[in-house]
Amino acid sequence: MAFRVETALMGPDTEQYAGNGQNRPSLASIAAVARQMEDIGYDGLTSPESGHDPFLPLMIAAEHTQRVKLGTNVAVAFPRSPMVTAQLAWDLANYAGGRFTLGLGSQVKGHNERRYSTAWPSPPGPRMREYLLCLQAIFQSFQNPAKPAYFEGEHYRFTMLPPFFNPGPIDYPRVPLYAAAANPYMARLSGELCEGLRLHPIATFRYTREVILPAVAEGAARSNRDMAAFDLIGAPFMALGRNEEELEKSKNALRKQIAFYASTRSYHTVLDHHGWDGLGMKLHGLSVANKWAEMPALITDDMLEEWAVISTYDKLADAICAKSAGVFNTVTLVLLGEARNDLELQREIIARLHRD
Repeated sequence: MAFRVETALMGPDTEQYAGNGQNRPSLASIAAVARQMEDIGYDGLTSPESGHDPFLPLMIAAEHTQRVKLGTNVAVAFPRSPMVTAQLAWDLANYAGGRFTLGLGSQVKGHNERRYSTAWPSPPGPRMREYLLCLQAIFQSFQNPAKPAYFEGEHYRFTMLPPFFNPGPIDYPRVPLYAAAANPYMARLSGELCEGLRLHPIATFRYTREVILPAVAEGAARSNRDMAAFDLIGAPFMALGRNEEELEKSKNALRKQIAFYASTRSYHTVLDHHGWDGLGMKLHGLSVANKWAEMPALITDDMLEEWAVISTYDKLADAICAKSAGVFNTVTLVLLGEARNDLELQREIIARLHRD
């Protein structure tokens, strides 16, 4: 099957996952990368919230590209009110000529409370549901100022929009919504209310088939929606190299990345689904103790096979197809190290993934 292919404008690198800080971007570097990625054939460019605002780089990308879709992957929802997010999304949809997609995630309680200074009054699922409904109401009101569509829920209220503060209609008013998910509730919510789902890479291929896809279908059935039009975006972990020796080094680097995510308690349902009981809490304990260097050793080769596409560069496209067929509509290439800078390699992979 043919896939759409995305990549990140400012994706984290291995050292960032290992707790060693990150590179500092510039306006010129963002513009240059955006132009390069469009030129070699990517269908979409995304911007994460991993130390930087996810919306600002997309403004630069919108100015310097013509064709590619641009999306947040993902913006953390709850620290921003629905109105704040709606204004950002509306302007980007306008400036990008309808090429913007809004990807939202809840993050976890500790990060909301202690990093974002945001209250966590209740479980995230019901709040995210209201957040999405409120966004849709705000978008409708922006496009039809004479007939505002207000929203009142338990967690969010939107009941006022004076003409002075209404940005007004745009040519592309339908802003596609994508929710980030690694659990059944958010997957059902995506199927019910969103154009697609941005799957967290912590969800293994098996977990996606057995848990996520049925949940999305259940949510779509609630709204009488056609699953054929639903966009499931996967960003599988990858271990890559030109030969077996490089592959082993890449696998060891990938253990850092997986251990970082698997230490988060919200993702332990994935580990438990595979019978890796106790692994999550061991990793969490080490992260709390700031023992990041000890965590990768707990990720075994068998676990890597469940999570990742492991391949030499010359076989990468076929390896992605083999694991992703029947699971994803869109593949996000999360490339690290040498592969991130090899534009011709990426061009070849994209061309292969575009073919039926």
